[in-house]
Amino acid sequence: MYAVVNTGGKQYKVQQGEVLRIEKIPGDVGNPVNFDRILMFSDGDNVSIGQPVLDNVAVEGHIVEQGKAKKIIVFKYKRRKRYRRKQGHRQEYTAVLIDSIKEAGAEAEEALPAEKELKPEIEKVDAEAKVEKDAAEKQKPAPLEGAEKMEAGKAAVLEAEEK
Repeated sequence: MYAVVNTGGKQYKVQQGEVLRIEKIPGDVGNPVNFDRILMFSDGDNVSIGQPVLDNVAVEGHIVEQGKAKKIIVFKYKRRKRYRRKQGHRQEYTAVLIDSIKEAGAEAEEALPAEKELKPEIEKVDAEAKVEKDAAEKQKPAPLEGAEKMEAGKAAVLEAEEK
């Protein structure tokens, strides 16, 4: 199952589970994204082509990264005229993970199997990390009270004077 979406003045062929780098759109990591300009949809057997867009198909995803692409150098040069202009550019982009492609009247595909399988493991790792953190906090010595601090400080001074 795939769809062709139009965003940022470009067209992209998308499938569930793939990460798509598109022109920068506003939003934070984890925010949902809905593509409303679907130009084509295929479920494997049937192909639907919009004129110009399809209204009964929805492509949903969420933002996984906001970043800048590699730097490119723009260099203008005219020979024998002493004309040189050097400029760099880094294009901003948004990486979107496609969660589902839904057709009206049809059941949406379930969440990614890998995501379902990893969720209990992630929770288990989080619980183990919390237990380890609690154990580490219990092993820390208790902070010294005012009088005990003074005694410890005096003992350190006396040891230093003896040397």
